[in-house]
Amino acid sequence: MLVDGKWTADWQPVQSTDEKGGFVRQVSGFRNWVTTDGAAGPTGTGGFRAEAGRYHLYVALICPWASRTLIARTLKGLEEVVSVSVVEPMLTEEGWRFGDYPGSDRDPVHGALYMHEIYTRADPRYTGRATVPVLWDRETDTIVNNESADILRMFNSGFGALASDRFDLCPADLREAIDALNDEIYPRLNNGVYRCGFATTQLAYEEAFGDVFGALEDLEQRLAEGGPYLFGSRVTETDLRLFVTLVRFDAAYHGLFKCNLRRIADYPALSAYQTRMLELPGLRETVSIDHIKRGYYSIKALNPNGIVPLGPQLADFPPPNTAPKTAPEQTSS
Repeated sequence: MLVDGKWTADWQPVQSTDEKGGFVRQVSGFRNWVTTDGAAGPTGTGGFRAEAGRYHLYVALICPWASRTLIARTLKGLEEVVSVSVVEPMLTEEGWRFGDYPGSDRDPVHGALYMHEIYTRADPRYTGRATVPVLWDRETDTIVNNESADILRMFNSGFGALASDRFDLCPADLREAIDALNDEIYPRLNNGVYRCGFATTQLAYEEAFGDVFGALEDLEQRLAEGGPYLFGSRVTETDLRLFVTLVRFDAAYHGLFKCNLRRIADYPALSAYQTRMLELPGLRETVSIDHIKRGYYSIKALNPNGIVPLGPQLADFPPPNTAPKTAPEQTSS
């Protein structure tokens, strides 16, 4: 992580634990908002007016938090408004890296090699982890926001007429219910799988394990009785939040994170729901099973030898391939 603007150690997945040895996630440090008139949003300061070509999104296709912002960008038709860069999937000793691995990009804004360079450009004395997603402002040359929940809502309503109105991911009449279901799914499932994978005690692992599969059972029942989406016929941000965890589950969380009671394939309603989500316009193109597997299995604390499994066979995706076995040679820009 960065301490006072300097990279201090090899990347480690667990930076903090609770009294039971459970994984504690870092709180996002940049919380400004893009708004239609440049006024301040719910947090942070103003000055970030919605404009085409001004903002750049940094993401990793392995990362569910980043991927949900990428999906929102697609569903809201912001591809020509907000540009994007994808980091390489493998986690290096200095965290996320830009490069030439298939499906990844160099950094066109600053020519940075590592994501942590983006953070220190925004704040030369920054202390914390260099996470994704990051929404960057070219005009003021700084980070607008690095909290995926905020970026989701910005993409939904902060860009006004620049965005498509085909999907309203957080309609006013559902906002309270959306917030409540988000608050239920996040600790039990979205972060629950990480609490399993990065638990440092048996007790913390077993508590997280119970949360994960309890949440999946509840969601299976909800979709079986209702659907086709979590709030009936309307696709909302909660669907994006759920989908990004589901699509990674059988490929990574089931094995590597020890979430191995059942697969998503064993839940009929959740499996059908995942397929429906993949059929939304442009959503499938935001998913890379190769990046997901190569990224998670590059975490040395969980997989010291770095061997990436060839399976499993996933119903919604073609058979996995084995190439490329290594990332292309990387040189600094």
